[in-house]
Amino acid sequence: MKNAETTNVPVRTNRSRFLFAFLFPVFAFLSGCTGGYSFTGASIPPGAKTISIATFPNYAATVNPQLSQKLTDELTQMFSSQTPLSVGSEDGDLQLSGEITGYDTRASALSSADEVSMNRLTITVKVRFVNKIDPDADFEQSFSRYRDYAASQDFSSVESGLMSEIVTEICEDIFNKAVVNW
Repeated sequence: MKNAETTNVPVRTNRSRFLFAFLFPVFAFLSGCTGGYSFTGASIPPGAKTISIATFPNYAATVNPQLSQKLTDELTQMFSSQTPLSVGSEDGDLQLSGEITGYDTRASALSSADEVSMNRLTITVKVRFVNKIDPDADFEQSFSRYRDYAASQDFSSVESGLMSEIVTEICEDIFNKAVVNW
């Protein structure tokens, strides 16, 4: 018969001691790291504290009035939530600027009766990235993404959702090119 006084006492096993002894120094080390790495894979140059993100004007032939602000806001949110950088609108250690150069919808697939069955919305953004800490990392590049939608759907009813998905992907591409170095 077990002693009633000892049955409620927690027992530390060798495994729990090992985990504590191993994990505590790892977490202590990671919490002391203040720059250069984040859990998103971003590689921030040592000494970089700020990023400026300019508003991306819309120079596409077809203009969606919400696109410029949505793109700028999403980039700002992405850099502020996934890096330790302070985000501003000008003169950062890292600088993003550019313009929207394309916003097109076209037929992308035909049915067996040679009728349009799918349409495609494509958004293209030209980006300039300046890295004052490491000028070798500067780039100027266009990023383009698209989404297909059924030709039977009214474009105005699906436009907002398609635009939102495309903008998220373009922002991820820009983020990865600028600070993930993929």
